[in-house]
Amino acid sequence: MELQDLIDSIEIAESYDLSGFEIKGITDDSRKLKQGFLFVAVKGEKEDGNSFIDEAIKKGAKAIVFQGSGVRVKCLGEVIFIEVKDARAALAKLAAKFYNYPSQKIKCIGITGTNGKTTIAYLLESILKQAGFNCGVIGTVNYHFNDKIIPAPNTTPNPIILESLLSQMCASGVNYCALEVSSHSLEQQRVAGIDFRYAVFTNLTSDHLDYHGNRLYYFAAKAKLFKMLNKHAHAIINIDDEYGLKLLKTTSAHVITYGIDNNSDVRAQDLKLASEGTEFKVTTAKGEFSIKTKLIGKHNVYNILSAIAVASSENISLENIVKGIESLEKVSGRLEKVEGDYPFSIFVDYAHTEDALKNVLISLSKIKHNKIIVVFGCGGDRDRSKRPKMGYTASALSDFVIVTSDNPRCEDPDKITDEIISTIKKENFTVIPDRYSAIEKALFMAEMGDIVLIAGKGHEQYQIFNDKTIHFDDREAAKEILLRRYKNVYA
Repeated sequence: MELQDLIDSIEIAESYDLSGFEIKGITDDSRKLKQGFLFVAVKGEKEDGNSFIDEAIKKGAKAIVFQGSGVRVKCLGEVIFIEVKDARAALAKLAAKFYNYPSQKIKCIGITGTNGKTTIAYLLESILKQAGFNCGVIGTVNYHFNDKIIPAPNTTPNPIILESLLSQMCASGVNYCALEVSSHSLEQQRVAGIDFRYAVFTNLTSDHLDYHGNRLYYFAAKAKLFKMLNKHAHAIINIDDEYGLKLLKTTSAHVITYGIDNNSDVRAQDLKLASEGTEFKVTTAKGEFSIKTKLIGKHNVYNILSAIAVASSENISLENIVKGIESLEKVSGRLEKVEGDYPFSIFVDYAHTEDALKNVLISLSKIKHNKIIVVFGCGGDRDRSKRPKMGYTASALSDFVIVTSDNPRCEDPDKITDEIISTIKKENFTVIPDRYSAIEKALFMAEMGDIVLIAGKGHEQYQIFNDKTIHFDDREAAKEILLRRYKNVYA
């Protein structure tokens, strides 16, 4: 692509003769830079891209975009230097332009909020598939479309990867993309080049406060997605959440509300919660119908309502909406049942915030049971404020808690568990730092009719320590321990 065409996307007011400058690629990572690339120097949390400009030039960068006080173009030798006021925003716009604006050709559904993003993405994928459409998913578990699955290092990838993925989806006949949009990605403008057709808001509770500082700033980051929307887009908002109500005033898009407690455009009533699944009635502008899903809990009712709101706005028939929802039997690591004919139930869930853990435990408490046993920990180098809240919640809403390690990263696991148990008032807990041993303790103490919840890591298949990352999957660990306990009797 001609450099002149490319930088038109970032509104360079100053004219400059850039004829003959062909850009073969774009990157913000000097390690990935090749001859003829444009390098965008972005200042990150750990590294400053400006420190790698010389390296980029040595590797053959044709142009350098960097952040400064103004907007200007300079030619030094055979390299073009482009100064911009916001390098992150420029990166997103340049990436969108380089890949020929794929989000204008594919219908992008952005999903944000503290909890529920992954489940909503998979619900939408299932509904759209049922209706005969092809839907890609970019989110926490992985990035996938058609038969292609790509590991997900981040919930929302950087703009170059994101635009590249959307471009590949367009080329392979994908009609929709359900995209999980994290607060980090909004703050860092990773999705600034995306033309969203829909934005979905789930809820907002305390999370990532180590990054955002407080809940007000956390909400402000989430709200950016809805401020991006144009008047032709749709904002799907949970108005049972206090922050959802605040969002109503922030967007120029067409608003569709959903909820259970408050009167909304898409509303659920007559909820029946059980261990086998959930049943409820849905009221929409297009009619009333019933849902019977294998997804468990009230929080999943909210997730389903948001997917219904999107699908209904796309004029998908109620029949296909119902079939799409009811055909989704599970979502990886989201109240995922460990299968087997055991005398008690075992669930693995990604709950890693106070609110998510509370929702899951309340949902499980409505299922007939004897005791609820919880195994969980909190990640290191992450929001510390939620640790004591999660400890209190786990103890208050279950019969026994085993506090263990999650991904301790660079922190001392013992200090993390000390913070978790600091608010526990009841004597219904123990601390077992080794996660495998903690799961083993829970599964060997569980009796007929009990429920064991292994929380925090969900779909993850690794555990991160200061000096190493090891393979670890809660589901695999549970199955191995159960086989040993019952010597294949129930497996």
